[in-house]
Amino acid sequence: MEGKTPKKVCKRVDTNPIYEEILKQAEPFLHTRKNLLHTRMSLRYTFRLLKEETGDEEVVIPAVLLQDGGWSAIFEHLHLTAFGTNLSNPQWARVHERKGAKIARTILETIHYPSNKIEQICRIIRGHDSRKRPISSSDRIVKDADKLWRYSSKGVAVDTDRFKISRHEWLDDLEKQIDCWFFTATAKKIARQEMIRRNYALP
Repeated sequence: MEGKTPKKVCKRVDTNPIYEEILKQAEPFLHTRKNLLHTRMSLRYTFRLLKEETGDEEVVIPAVLLQDGGWSAIFEHLHLTAFGTNLSNPQWARVHERKGAKIARTILETIHYPSNKIEQICRIIRGHDSRKRPISSSDRIVKDADKLWRYSSKGVAVDTDRFKISRHEWLDDLEKQIDCWFFTATAKKIARQEMIRRNYALP
């Protein structure tokens, strides 16, 4: 586990040219499985987490932007067999992690991102779903931001539709998963706040 590093003031992706370029390069790989929407929503949570939790912004933000690019290499009709409520081919989730890490490396090397950061980012992406425990404080934030999307109003709408499950049942399940899924106190707090908003049907 990496040592604690000073918290940084996070620059918004739309005001940081490096992050803007990473997102621009990543977008062609995110037009499947609602991944562009998912990435943008996860990024919003990332900003909030970085304000309260220790992590390297220069690792966390690119990892969030690039983590799901690997789904573009898998036939869409196989996606819902690899995650969620109808899991039958979990190996495809591992494939998307490995493919995603390769895509991330190509993009980051193309824009001459620092090599030591690239290694950390790709290692996080290679296990961002399948690895049960985070390998660093930055990985903790990536994992938490990734799952927090499910608690957003858009995330709930997407998941209830694709899993064909009632909103009530889905919210009940999300409530039960908070202490199991999240690693940071901030993410648990945000998830509980979002649950209140979802239960009152707030945006």
